[in-house]
Amino acid sequence: MAAGTAPHREHAIQAALKAARWAPSVHNTQPWSFGVSGEEISLRADTDRKLLMGDSAGRELLISCGAALFTICTALRCEGYEPSVRVLPDPDRPSLLAVIRLGAEVEADEDTRALGAEIERRRTHRAGFTDLPVPERLLEGLVKDARSEGARLTPVGSPVAVSMIAALTQAAQAAQSQDRVLSLEVIRWARPPGSARKDGVPAEGYPRQAARTDPYFPQRDYAWRHDWGSQADQSASTATGVVALLTTPGDTREEWTATGQALQSILLHASVYGVSAAFHTQALEMYHLREFLRQELCSQEYPQMIMRLGITFDDKESVRRPLPDMLE
Repeated sequence: MAAGTAPHREHAIQAALKAARWAPSVHNTQPWSFGVSGEEISLRADTDRKLLMGDSAGRELLISCGAALFTICTALRCEGYEPSVRVLPDPDRPSLLAVIRLGAEVEADEDTRALGAEIERRRTHRAGFTDLPVPERLLEGLVKDARSEGARLTPVGSPVAVSMIAALTQAAQAAQSQDRVLSLEVIRWARPPGSARKDGVPAEGYPRQAARTDPYFPQRDYAWRHDWGSQADQSASTATGVVALLTTPGDTREEWTATGQALQSILLHASVYGVSAAFHTQALEMYHLREFLRQELCSQEYPQMIMRLGITFDDKESVRRPLPDMLE
């Protein structure tokens, strides 16, 4: 069948939508919906899935949707089409985040095909890493990948700076753990063992009590007041990995969306080389801690993501909602 025929184009759109489901999102909320009109895909924010306490401004929601946007574009290129994208095209419809149209026919290069192969394999990690180092050349490449999407990735080399970021994460997690309403919002997205839900974090996907990294980067307490989560392996890896900050010059909705695109580009390129990421956004959800980080460690740029990059041999379960549930 010729690449340009209508059935092939329809197949490409369906493949892109199925791939977009696997984008990362805060607490695996999958806060997006899609519309299809001819050869156009509409990406919309599903505000019913927004974290009302932890993400009242919708920053993390738009980052999640930006990751879905990058995934759609990557999948379309793998199917042989260069996407034409308009981000936030209608000020009167703030939930409409992007319109993606099939453009010219292209031959996917080796790098694009490699990224496409990682879309369903990529997993968020929620514990320590092995002592195996992340290659410097890979980190340099990830910095370029982020820059090409409009964000800045900064691997943090200073042990003092790493300790400061860990301390901010500890302070934020401690404060949030005392907030009952916020804790309830977190465990709303923690799936109990045996749950048939297709969103949220599976009980097998987070440790009941994670082994401590050094310095200590606490995880979300998905097991709050519950005996959920996987049993910690006493011999589990505890290396911190490479701490990195993802920042933008401003703090607009356009830059939040660009952050998500940069994030997914980083994650897929890293996954090609067996490198996973753990996220720590607790401090970024508290204005004064985020502002301290911006002023002291981010050269006045706005921190959008704190992550650790490393190598792990865990293969945790992940779940996604069926595509019909996401279509409008």
